Amino acid sequence: MKSQRKQSVNNNPELKTRTPVGFTRRDIMRCAALAAGANLVWSRSSYAADKPEGRTGTISFQREIPVRHEVDVMVAGGGPAGLAAAIIAARQGRKVFLAEGQTSFGGMGTAGLIPVFMPFGNGKDFLAAGFGKEVYDKLFDAGGTGPDDKRGTLGCVCIQAEVLKRVYDAMVVETGMAFSFQTQVIGVEVKDGQVTHAICQGKSGLFAVAAKVFVDGTGDGDLAAWAGAPFEKGDAEGNMMPGTLCSLWAGVNWSEVRKSGLNAERELQRAFTDKVFSVEDRHLPGMFRVGTAIGGGNIGHAFGVDSTDERSVTKALIDGRKRLLEYELYYKKYLKGFEEMVLLSTGSLLGVRESRRIMGEYVLCLEDFKKRAVFEDEIGRFSYPVDIHASRPDAKDFEKFEKEFRLLRYGKGESYGIPFRTLIPKKVNNLLVTGRCISSDRYIQGSVRVMPGCYITGQAAGMAAAMAIEKSTSIRQVAVPELQKRLKTIGAFLPNA
Repeated sequence: MKSQRKQSVNNNPELKTRTPVGFTRRDIMRCAALAAGANLVWSRSSYAADKPEGRTGTISFQREIPVRHEVDVMVAGGGPAGLAAAIIAARQGRKVFLAEGQTSFGGMGTAGLIPVFMPFGNGKDFLAAGFGKEVYDKLFDAGGTGPDDKRGTLGCVCIQAEVLKRVYDAMVVETGMAFSFQTQVIGVEVKDGQVTHAICQGKSGLFAVAAKVFVDGTGDGDLAAWAGAPFEKGDAEGNMMPGTLCSLWAGVNWSEVRKSGLNAERELQRAFTDKVFSVEDRHLPGMFRVGTAIGGGNIGHAFGVDSTDERSVTKALIDGRKRLLEYELYYKKYLKGFEEMVLLSTGSLLGVRESRRIMGEYVLCLEDFKKRAVFEDEIGRFSYPVDIHASRPDAKDFEKFEKEFRLLRYGKGESYGIPFRTLIPKKVNNLLVTGRCISSDRYIQGSVRVMPGCYITGQAAGMAAAMAIEKSTSIRQVAVPELQKRLKTIGAFLPNA
């Protein structure tokens, strides 16, 4: 059975009477012609999930939709990488639209309730300098770190999510860029290797964004994959790192926690013997002190989750909320200082560690990590260890994780370079990727995926996008020495440029 419907914006009273701010009736009247010229027809079957389960057939789903924004740079995703790209491009004088699917900027550090930033530096150098240093300083100024955190440290820094949300809000609003929350990018239009439009969905309906350059800050590489860029996902068997539903807890007596000397991960075996857990997950990243009596929980793993499939994520969220009751019992019964803890909230966004890796002009690999690689086109340097969480809850996989995490790490002052080419997907001419989906092997993704790494690649993508527009050139023709020079003017750490 095949059905087809067509809806013109000129005959839709909802679009006539509820015109968004900055979107005139003239724009609406113009959109039909623009849509026809750009062939703005979106087929749901084109972007179906990788797995075919649940598919009962196909329909042709066609609409004429408004082109709501015509900008220089369109950024999909306002997590740490996309946010950095959008803000830097806007500060360079470019017209930017930023689409964020959640109710706040920041992704995993805000909506996801991840309680802590991994190290911003390597014990000597502040590697996430530039945009990352700005966020770091603003968070400290606003009192948004943990009670034990001290400004100037290059180690982990705890996060008060509500404060970080306001920091990000202020940074974005200050630029004057156009943006909206609860706005999902659901498709792209591509012509001759050039992305012409991103298709978005908001409460007001479907709309398109036309841009000269697009930046994929989705974390999953959605735009790049939909535009035809090749990608890899998981290990050789398709296994991926588990996710985590992070949480926030009140009533933690941190003084008693310290005095007890008990290690939460070491005490797990007693709980396994007592059958406290439905899944014997040996890896417990832990509880972090984000407030006087508040703990941020990075506890529990969602094994087998695929963040590119909403059905898989749905299952992981339901399971994660249920299994937190087991962790509550564990912390109260087997550890000291947690006896009065109360669950305040779980993340509205599942913490995801791994999904697509978009294949670009260069694939950053384990060998580069081992030799502390230097590149002529590097746009930053990073040092976080290879941190690939075990894909299954068994002793053998956990032992492999522990070995890699112990051995694949750096000493003080060491780092590896991130080449600009890792941000340039193959087969697409005006799109940059940033964040955890940059062009790398699985080992490097296990390192660069954390938030300070995302700031580094995000600011480079934003600067490169702005330069490409200024010079009326393609992404691949951006002059790397000038890109490096301009990154250094905003504070980026580029000792080899």
